[in-house]
Amino acid sequence: MYDDRFFSPFPPGGPMGPPSGPPSGIPSGGLPFTSPGQSQAGGPPPGPPPAGVPIQQQASAFAVDPGSIRGCLFRYTYLWLTNGQQFWFYPTFVGRRSVSGWRWTGFMWVYFGTDLRRVRSFTCV
Repeated sequence: MYDDRFFSPFPPGGPMGPPSGPPSGIPSGGLPFTSPGQSQAGGPPPGPPPAGVPIQQQASAFAVDPGSIRGCLFRYTYLWLTNGQQFWFYPTFVGRRSVSGWRWTGFMWVYFGTDLRRVRSFTCV
């Protein structure tokens, strides 16, 4: 489980990133859900997020469903968490109970992950 109080400035695998080349058994073109122009590792987006904050949609009383946020993979996404935090996010992975990707700190992208139960609402552009 991810804790939204911890995030690292490094992608999975540490400061050098994941090993080059796909893991054994994965074709060199990447996995089928890899977005065009994106590496399998899902590095940070090419620039800062859009200016401003989108209007929050109706908040969910329950956890966000992984299928609903999966449409935001590799897109600028604004998250509102249950603890009141809100920020730009660039998701690169959605699991059954978690989401991870790149969080905008206001001046740089840092790798971040959280439990989907902590996401109150989101919108992607």
